[in-house]
Amino acid sequence: MPLFPFSAIVAQDELKLALQVVVVDPTIGGVLVFGDRGTGKSTAVRALAALLPRMRVVAGCPYSCDPAQDASQCVTGCPVLARGEARTAVDAQVPVVDLPLGATEDRVVGALDLEAALARGERSFAPGLLARANRGFLYIDEVNLLPDHMVDLLLDVAASGENVVEREGLSVRHPSRFVLIGSGNPEEGELRPQLLDRFGLSLDVKTPQDLATRVEVVKRRTAFERDPPSFLSRFAAEEAALTTRLSDARRRLRDVAVADAMLERASALCQALGTDGLRGELTLIRAARAAASLDGEGEVSDRQLKRVAALALRHRLRRSPLDEAGSSVRVEKAVEQVFAA
Repeated sequence: MPLFPFSAIVAQDELKLALQVVVVDPTIGGVLVFGDRGTGKSTAVRALAALLPRMRVVAGCPYSCDPAQDASQCVTGCPVLARGEARTAVDAQVPVVDLPLGATEDRVVGALDLEAALARGERSFAPGLLARANRGFLYIDEVNLLPDHMVDLLLDVAASGENVVEREGLSVRHPSRFVLIGSGNPEEGELRPQLLDRFGLSLDVKTPQDLATRVEVVKRRTAFERDPPSFLSRFAAEEAALTTRLSDARRRLRDVAVADAMLERASALCQALGTDGLRGELTLIRAARAAASLDGEGEVSDRQLKRVAALALRHRLRRSPLDEAGSSVRVEKAVEQVFAA
């Protein structure tokens, strides 16, 4: 069955903005989405990935390596190199890989290929989910329930962009750069601070309380399931326009300027909120640049900083038992104070 179109998702504007921003600049560090089940989190991720231009990969490469990359940089033991074949380029869809909560470490990082070992006596590497996710999205539902050893593993890979496997006589190092998308329900458990800090953006998704919005969601989903081709054609123009917008934004991102005044605004905001370290400022500026690029503007303005401030900073605030205001409210108040100065 085809994917539900991104443009047809009702409401959830903050979620849609966050996903578009990290697509334009993957160095932001991914998106953490907490909230109710059945609010379109995974639907939005898959729908947006489907909009992206198909990427060029080396045919037969399990790591989706870029054919423009020098062959000397390819992974030792890559089957394409092992067969001595010439590298040919093919188009592939940007991958969205699910990391199940109960996945074993071997399935995630890869392990010895037992079939090759038993049948042919060959010692070769069977790539895992981290290999499949390279240059795409890694989606983790119930990310707050991941076991500690898996969190440590993901932290290492997310920081380095590489997955290193040394076990059973194997020594493999392969690229694993992906946009990390995590979702979960905070009532079921807290996310470890180390992993929480690795997410660039965060947001809470709520079930719509407006009656008209809820009705429209049901109407669109029903229409899609009843006649997918007709529903897709209804939003084809909007999907094509969004594809072009994302491609243009990615291309011109490096040309978006950030004036010293905007840097001072970002630092003043983080200082007012008492965020630890400088990761907040860096993420806020990167997100604002991506938003400006999406808007077709050549320079970051107050408007973009305000739009992405809560996304970039709400999960970096220290918790105070005496402060009953939510993190989003605290960011909004700080924005009002800083931008009024």
